[in-house]
This record gives sequence, C-alpha cells and structure tokens, in this order.
Amino acid sequence: MSASITWLGHATVKLVLPDERVILIDPWIADNPGCPDACKDVSRCDMILLTHGHFDHVADVGRLVEAFDPTVVGNFELCAVMEKQIGKGKYSGMNTGGTQTVEGVRVSLTQAFHSSSVDSPGGPIYAGMPNGVVVDVDGAAKVYHAGDTDVFGDMALIPKLFDPKVCILPIGDYFTMGAKGAAMAAEMLQPTAILPVHYKTFPILAQSTDAFRDALPAELKGRLHVPEVGQALNWTASGIG
Repeated sequence: MSASITWLGHATVKLVLPDERVILIDPWIADNPGCPDACKDVSRCDMILLTHGHFDHVADVGRLVEAFDPTVVGNFELCAVMEKQIGKGKYSGMNTGGTQTVEGVRVSLTQAFHSSSVDSPGGPIYAGMPNGVVVDVDGAAKVYHAGDTDVFGDMALIPKLFDPKVCILPIGDYFTMGAKGAAMAAEMLQPTAILPVHYKTFPILAQSTDAFRDALPAELKGRLHVPEVGQALNWTASGIG
C-alpha cells in the first residue's frame, strides 16, 4: 500500500504511513461540517498528533482513544489536560522546539502564533502553547502541519531545521492567517507541495483557495494541491505525487 495524505475537512489530516499505520492530526471528524459522512467512519488510528487545544482540533480524541488506544502526541500541558479529561490512553507530551521518536515516527513541535485551551464545564482550561508539527517517517517526505497560526518571520527557520517538502497551511483568515499571510509563509517554506486547510468550514472563513492561489508567487502556484475533502493524495519521498 502506498503512503497517502488525506484532508478530512477543516484542519484534520489523515496520514497513512508506508507501513499502513494511520496518524490523525487534529481530529475533529464526527461533528465537523466540512467532513463528508463517508469519511466519518474511522477504521484505524495508530497515533494522534495535536497542534493545540480548541474543540475543532481535539473533539474526537476521546472516542478515538476509546476505540483504538492510539498514542497521543502534543504539547505537554495539552496532553496532561486531555489525559485528565478522558481518563485513559497513552500520551507522550513534549514542548516547542523538541523532537521525539514515537513508535518509529519522528515528531517535532514548532512555534505557532495562536491560542490553546480545552473546554470544560468551568470554562476554558489552559493547554500550553500552540504549535505546528513536523512528521518524519522513513520512505516519505517530511510533512509540516502549521496548526492554527499567523505568518511569522521565524517560519524561515523551519526549512533550515527540518526541510519539510509538504506544507499544510491554514488559509481561512479570521482565526488564522489569510491568503496573503499564507502565501508569505509558503514563500519562506519553499515546499514541493502545499496543501491548504482551515477554510470553507464556516461562513466566516474563506470559501475557496482562489485568493490564496492568486497571492502565491508564480513559482509556487504549480505546487498548490487543492483536493476534495476525503481525496487521498499519494505521499512520496519527494512530496505529493
């Protein structure tokens, strides 16, 4: 089976590794209006990677832990909060700038400019710093999921530190960077493949990638991939095939 990357709507991304294991990044599936019904039935989950708190990034962690017992990786405080709320599961907390190898998958947390909390009956609970995440597995190009973030100058360090070939960037504006900021991020990152996320879910967000495509430098426009939600993209050693 070839490795693949599938956008499941909003910021949720499914990675199928070359060995067929499945990683879900920021799983919001069951109640995600951007996720088609055909994609809501998760049949496998070996690992969960979290960029930050907020319901639209962690809502399905509990049910996935119950069903599949995946290892949950993310910011130390976020993992601690999720473990306390869910009451079971395997968690491997870390912090910004760190890299750890979890079950053969090398995971690094980068900076992100956003906020992070988990809902509770008493109000939001602090869940550590927001992050981006870099995934590095043998046989496939490194993937950078920026999480929810604004563009920031130190994104220029990410290709120097990690050299990701696939960059997953939020483009929807309002809660994250919009088209112009995301285009600036792509210019700093210089990936071989760009996958936009965090748009079209709600009326307040950008409803298409048109403005983002227009804002991209000419040399990057051909690297933009705009799949339908649920469409698996072939994940190769050089990027997206």
